[in-house]
Amino acid sequence: MTLALVTTGAAPSAHAATPAPAPAAAVADTTPAIVSAANAFLATLTTAQKTAVQYAWTNTTQRKKWSNLPQGLYTRTGLMWGNLTAAQQNAWLAVMQVTLSPEGYQRVRQEWAADDKLVSGGGLLYGQKYYWIALIGTPSATTPWQWQWGGHHVTVNATVSGASVALYPSFIGAQPGTYTGSTGSTVTPLGDIWTSAYSLVSSLTTAQKAQAVRGSTYIDLLYGPGQDTRAPLYEGVAGSALTAAQKTQLLTLISKYGNLVNAEDAATRLAEIQATLDQTYFAWYGPTTSTGAAYFRVTGPRVIIEYSPQAMGGTAANHIHGIYRDPQNDYGSAID
Repeated sequence: MTLALVTTGAAPSAHAATPAPAPAAAVADTTPAIVSAANAFLATLTTAQKTAVQYAWTNTTQRKKWSNLPQGLYTRTGLMWGNLTAAQQNAWLAVMQVTLSPEGYQRVRQEWAADDKLVSGGGLLYGQKYYWIALIGTPSATTPWQWQWGGHHVTVNATVSGASVALYPSFIGAQPGTYTGSTGSTVTPLGDIWTSAYSLVSSLTTAQKAQAVRGSTYIDLLYGPGQDTRAPLYEGVAGSALTAAQKTQLLTLISKYGNLVNAEDAATRLAEIQATLDQTYFAWYGPTTSTGAAYFRVTGPRVIIEYSPQAMGGTAANHIHGIYRDPQNDYGSAID
């Protein structure tokens, strides 16, 4: 499908301007703790494992080497989760915990655990053991480096440079989208994201929906793996055309991704996005009902978010691909 660039005119005077971002509360720099955890992880490894997991910062191929495809369709490099000891695994989880927020860490763990519900076969390998870790550059509180973790349906690329952490691009997906967890409870890793997006599209007026809704059925990702240089597509309803309440809803949706990172970096991240909210667009493909079989995209100067149901593997709403990018800061390009 060829998508046309669609823009909206000036916001009606009844619509509130985007409020200026509130000053971020003082939060301690998280970078030293991330560096300490990364070095503690490295200390658990054998010499051979250290060689396998570490790459030079100049290795741009490895920095961009990631995919949502399962093992068997895509060959990853680094250290495979299933080959690590329990002590090594716990040391790596500590890196993720200090880099991510509690909310972000829980979301990633739930997405990851979903892969255990899939059955390997035909050369395709599913499950938590088939996820990979790589470190690009040397963990440092002053010079840039990146940690990379991922596999089928979830990948996090974390670039650390001084006091800044950038989690883009990352793949935020899940299959199955809903499953029974180890305690018997129902787990829906992306359920709050869908609820937030549906709340926003439901709040739109007829005129706003005419801008936002671009098609009657969901579409695939535009900004997935390998699409690092694709230009942002500004289509849908602009933030400038939203009411103050709707802008708050849009920010709430974006915060589901912005708050993946620790509190210090999330505050900076959300302030960047809020400052350009009027130039940020919300687009929808699919029915405006609560079925979950719809695609949405948020595109702005500082953010690209995609949520895309997938037809293969059963009910589309139970198989979600998702992207989180920053057009100005993917792979930490603005901070490294």
